Amino acid sequence: MTTTTPRYEVTASKYRPKTFDELAGQEFVVSTIKNSLKSGHVANAYLFSGPRGCGKTSAARILARSLNCEKGPEAGPCSGMAGADVCSNCLSISRGASMDVLEIDGASNNSVNDVRQIKDEVLFPPQSGRYKVYIIDEVHMLSQSAFNALLKTIEEPPPYICFIFATTELHKVPPTIKSRCQQFNFRLIPVETIQEILKKICAENNIHAEDDALFWIARESTGSMRDAFTLFDQIVSFSEGKIRSELIREKLGIIGLDKLNAFSEACAANDTTSVFALTDEILGSGVAIEQFVIDLAGYYRSLLLLKNGVTRESILGYRPAQFSVKALDAYDSIRLEQALDILLDCYRNMRYGVSVRFELEIAVSKLAWLNKWVSPAELKNAIDNAQAILNQGFSVSQNQQSPRRNDSQQSQNNEKPAYQQPASDGRSLQNEFQRMIAAKDAATAASTTADSSTETDDDDVPLWNNAVNKNTDAETYPQVEQVRSIIPGTIVP
Repeated sequence: MTTTTPRYEVTASKYRPKTFDELAGQEFVVSTIKNSLKSGHVANAYLFSGPRGCGKTSAARILARSLNCEKGPEAGPCSGMAGADVCSNCLSISRGASMDVLEIDGASNNSVNDVRQIKDEVLFPPQSGRYKVYIIDEVHMLSQSAFNALLKTIEEPPPYICFIFATTELHKVPPTIKSRCQQFNFRLIPVETIQEILKKICAENNIHAEDDALFWIARESTGSMRDAFTLFDQIVSFSEGKIRSELIREKLGIIGLDKLNAFSEACAANDTTSVFALTDEILGSGVAIEQFVIDLAGYYRSLLLLKNGVTRESILGYRPAQFSVKALDAYDSIRLEQALDILLDCYRNMRYGVSVRFELEIAVSKLAWLNKWVSPAELKNAIDNAQAILNQGFSVSQNQQSPRRNDSQQSQNNEKPAYQQPASDGRSLQNEFQRMIAAKDAATAASTTADSSTETDDDDVPLWNNAVNKNTDAETYPQVEQVRSIIPGTIVP
């Protein structure tokens, strides 16, 4: 006699919610539907929308079982598991054997003929339950003609008919359908909730798992419970009952936070040699270049959030204390925003570049000198401050030449700003800086030529010539030195 081995059941199917209380992360949907069942206000049609893997189809099945449960809709469905306390209707619906609950795939049954078949079937009442329920998954895949054929049936169905639509793309559902349904928007499941569910599953199956490893699985699932279960099954298959973060990084080619911290510290120290060495080491360990860029972008994003006071672990991806203090102190928000721009541009350029590694190395080289980068806003602010300093020096030098002018000219000058840059001759601030430096080096007897300065062509004399050459004493005229220090890289002594 041969024995058959029980078929393996994936976690997503084994732990699919059987009651509303087991539906995680959808408190508003659960409370609203349970209250409507208790009050007997059952709608003709429901429209469940939201991201993948957040419980839309599970909620539709739970609602269908609640409507046909022998204990009454207000009591909610039975657990759905085999046992004496489970009614026959709930058991048959859970097994997919009920003739009163029909699940239809909208992607493969999207023609108007399929909808016409539904219109013919709704004329027949349910066999054993109170309601005949049609669950149409991915309803947005129906054709326009199919939607139009459903309109009248949805609006005025027989009293025993209930439609439940599920979709991940709500914007593709016509407004005429939406207006005839009660709409429920399902949300992404929080990372903490997914982590707690995975902990319970590990405890039930005698699997030892590190909290950091489960947190990583929950974070990578991006709010999808089904994605979390799928990734969990994959990790369990090679973990041999012990899920460890180090093993996950080794098998799946994931960059650890310690490597990212070392990389960012080398960038903060402008150690280009170490930065390229770490890059080669990380890529040599089997990490894909695209994944490396994604992980770097996520790391600098977390630093930016920390700089702005965000400390929630589910948003950062790690505990705040795990990030490098050196890297956090080395950069401000402006530099971190520039780092993200560099990495996002690198990811976009990889598709059309000559080599994805070349694009990565260019981005890494820019990150190695990130703390020396000056933003346009900072440069503009520095130029504005420098112009104000030089204007002040020009005003002082003009006042020292004022004895040659009459009182009317002096009063006119007092009514105007000390200096207004000419708009017609196109003399820019940068050119004036260069002329000022040249005049300072070349002029040796400015005091003896003060009377003849009015006879010189204005185009040959720097606007701040007198401010620079009248007196070279730094204590009297410190403007030039202030400008040198205020604009990095613009004027070199």
